[in-house]
Amino acid sequence: MRMWAVGSRQARAWRGFTLLELLVVIAIIAMATAGISFAMPDHAGTQLEREAHRLAALLEAARMHSRARGERVLWQTRPNGFHFAGLPPRTLPDHWLEPGTWVLENTRLQLGPEPLIAPQHITLVSQRHPGLAWRVSTDGLRPFRAEPSGRRDNQP
Repeated sequence: MRMWAVGSRQARAWRGFTLLELLVVIAIIAMATAGISFAMPDHAGTQLEREAHRLAALLEAARMHSRARGERVLWQTRPNGFHFAGLPPRTLPDHWLEPGTWVLENTRLQLGPEPLIAPQHITLVSQRHPGLAWRVSTDGLRPFRAEPSGRRDNQP
């Protein structure tokens, strides 16, 4: 094995990578990984699941508004979204995040002002994935929750 003096040319040639070079390579790999993950399509049920959880949160918010104001609030579907009747305009969103989302049944819910409401449910399906369905429901006492509802083959 050959040995070089500390200050010689050969010793400097074999020193390795600098920290800056390693950081640049790691940054390039991170950006490429992020680009690939954004380019990949979303899982079939993730978008519908996100809509169901969002709707459950919106229904709970409307229910709280109704109880706080002591006024009746109704949730009802519209052709491209939904509407909270009884709330001031623009209090809560009124559209689906994913175009092509619709409700199969129960297109109208009463959310208050009573603390206990009747058991209610909504089944959401997506035009992009018609075989999947999510159910947003409450027993009247507990908050609305979203859960997979199995496969549905109905169209609007």
